[in-house]
Amino acid sequence: MPARRMPYPPIEPYEHGMLAVTGPHRVYWEQAGNPSGLPVLFLHGGPGVGASAADRRLFDPRRYRIVLMDQRGCGRSTPHASIEHNTTWDLVEDLERLRTHLAIDRWVVLGGSWGSALATAYAERHPEAVLGLVLRGVFLMRRQEVDWFYREGANALFPDLWEEFVAPIPARERDDLVGAYYRRLTDADGGVRLAAAHAWCRWEASTISMRGPFGHGSDRFVEAAARIEAHYFLHGGFLERDTQLLDDAHRLADIPGVIVQGRYDVCTPMRSAWALHRAWPASRLDVIPDAGHASSEPGILEALLRATDQLADRLT
Repeated sequence: MPARRMPYPPIEPYEHGMLAVTGPHRVYWEQAGNPSGLPVLFLHGGPGVGASAADRRLFDPRRYRIVLMDQRGCGRSTPHASIEHNTTWDLVEDLERLRTHLAIDRWVVLGGSWGSALATAYAERHPEAVLGLVLRGVFLMRRQEVDWFYREGANALFPDLWEEFVAPIPARERDDLVGAYYRRLTDADGGVRLAAAHAWCRWEASTISMRGPFGHGSDRFVEAAARIEAHYFLHGGFLERDTQLLDDAHRLADIPGVIVQGRYDVCTPMRSAWALHRAWPASRLDVIPDAGHASSEPGILEALLRATDQLADRLT
């Protein structure tokens, strides 16, 4: 059996900075790879997770000008864990500000999980700026997707872990776990916020991969990830309507793209990837038969590397 493909070698940024956007926010950005290469923007998940050094390794550094950004309130962006002036459309316009700041005419956009929703929203609003899309673990911010993971669906596969997740919430509040957690994640007591953040992120980290649970992160990481995720999920991603991203997929008609989806993705089940693929004929759907949600799963990683290589072949 052939060896699994590994990501590109580690690289360091050749430039980084902080970009002032609206409200109190300043977002961190960096560039790596070839300054004269094909521009590509990586969009992390969450919302609220932040980018990492591993994300640079999805792209051939000889061929790509690799741009990473920490979205509002997370990673190296400031203020930390802030949900003020933090909506999908704020983030979409941050991407345009960054593109202009870096003097990039058009770029490839790669987003996974929540990043796939943000990439889709951005490409639908600014199709003229997007050369190609790579989406992994498709999330369209529909109520049915949030309910699957936080109300009824995933709990049938992980009843033991679900019991741990709901344990901190009194029975009378369990009909709306996102709302119940949001109240605790925005509590005035730091101890209440931190306990809720760890419980929230432990549930996600325990279900993300077929290879077993992930570590769910430091106090600083979970504070931003849980608080910002609950903020977005409680407010329906701040979309104009529940099916907006799917309804507007016709705006992607001229954008080539690849959707990478684990067959056994419990966090973002395949029905959303399938629906988007059918609404976006220019896309190719790569279903990974032995994978869940995490980008580090071998089949998903290979498909992402293949997709970025093929887009570079096509666009350069």
